Amino acid sequence: MTSPDIKFGTDGWRGIIAWDFNFDNVRKAAQAIADYVRAQFDTAQELSTHNVVVGFDRRFLSDQFAFSIAQILRSNKLDVILLEKPCTTPEISFLTTKKFWLGVMVTASHNPYQYNGIKIKIKGRSAPQTLTAEVEALLGKGTPLMITSMPVTRKDFHGEYLDFIHSLSNTKAIGAALKGKIGIDYMYGSAAGILEGMLPPQKLHVIHGEHDPLFPGINPEPIEQNLSALMETVKKEKLLCGIALDGDGDRIGFVDDKGNYISPCIINPLLLKYLSENLKRTGKVVQCVSLGYLAKRIAREKNIPYEEVPVGFKNIADKMLSEEVLIGAEESGGYSWKGNPPERDGILTALMMLEMMAKTGKKPSELIAELEAKYGKSSFQRRDFKMTKTVADKNVYSEKLRKKLPKKIAGQPIAQTLTIDGLKVILDNDEWVLMRPSGTEPLLRIYAEAESPARTKALLDYAQKLNAAQIA
Repeated sequence: MTSPDIKFGTDGWRGIIAWDFNFDNVRKAAQAIADYVRAQFDTAQELSTHNVVVGFDRRFLSDQFAFSIAQILRSNKLDVILLEKPCTTPEISFLTTKKFWLGVMVTASHNPYQYNGIKIKIKGRSAPQTLTAEVEALLGKGTPLMITSMPVTRKDFHGEYLDFIHSLSNTKAIGAALKGKIGIDYMYGSAAGILEGMLPPQKLHVIHGEHDPLFPGINPEPIEQNLSALMETVKKEKLLCGIALDGDGDRIGFVDDKGNYISPCIINPLLLKYLSENLKRTGKVVQCVSLGYLAKRIAREKNIPYEEVPVGFKNIADKMLSEEVLIGAEESGGYSWKGNPPERDGILTALMMLEMMAKTGKKPSELIAELEAKYGKSSFQRRDFKMTKTVADKNVYSEKLRKKLPKKIAGQPIAQTLTIDGLKVILDNDEWVLMRPSGTEPLLRIYAEAESPARTKALLDYAQKLNAAQIA
């Protein structure tokens, strides 16, 4: 029976430190991971060739939780390496492309300081749901085995990860082409210091790079409400742009040269336009259902295959492993494209955005104006609501909502509805609203995108009214 305290969501298990995310539960999760790994191989010789790497971020006790995990895995006779210092989640994903069979990362990503968590990585990506479901099924089946006398080997592979980044980005050319300074907000996370080793330090204005597990004044999530310091810094220092990286370095937020936050609904089409037009790359556009219509319009114009998938980058990874994908993107600021591992990486995305600026010779505001002149404007907003109870079946909930829909919303006819992850209502002018209840907690997220803030608000208001009976 699955432990009620340990549940793997869209990308890992997270909990409040010392409450549900405690050493007992961490060891229980580690034992389940060990049991899963051991069950995949028939002989000790096979098992010995499939090693595991354990990494950790800068959060409170992350290093100790990681050490405890490594101890459990080692006591189960697995070949385990524990990293010597904090790292980003993309570094662990990279290490599972060639060097390690499985990766375990201790991080709560963008969550507030009270949280910590565990992510599982395999083949350069987040573990698919089939894998995490097997781990969950093994929770509590065996007593955590921890032989403290067995040594845990520590190593540093950070240099190899940096070499990998350099192999995909011409950092020397990017640095030379920058005609001003770039603002970098590390949000106190484990990506701190990486860009200073790749670009001329004198061209970077860094904030929140110090190690502080309390993330003072912010949550380490690179969204508009958490980036006021970066936006003010860009305006005050007259910087070329601002780049923010989340707590474990896999997602990015962007601020233009005027100090305005730029949503992923604009970043994604900018990347798509540059990859397809300037770099002449081909393939399919895959984006999460909570992302916007500008990329869809570009794909339609250029006759590029296009598909929406449920929220969670692992759903994009599935497509990247099985199809020729040009770019994959999610609303929370995660991106990957052809030639990269099937994983989001904030550092790679930052460098690609800077390359776009360098190659085109245009400021972000100019690139955005050019995009909007051809494909239209985008105003994206999201609202989160507590619900009266957790939705037991998301599909049933979505179907009930779908049956209540009128023929028009905000004066526009409904063109299409999608129920792959909640209910997404798409109007005939591409504007849309998504109502997505959580399956693990009493929470409803409502997303909308339209040509203007007023129209976006109207869509959100309608969806809120439609769900009023379920909102606490």
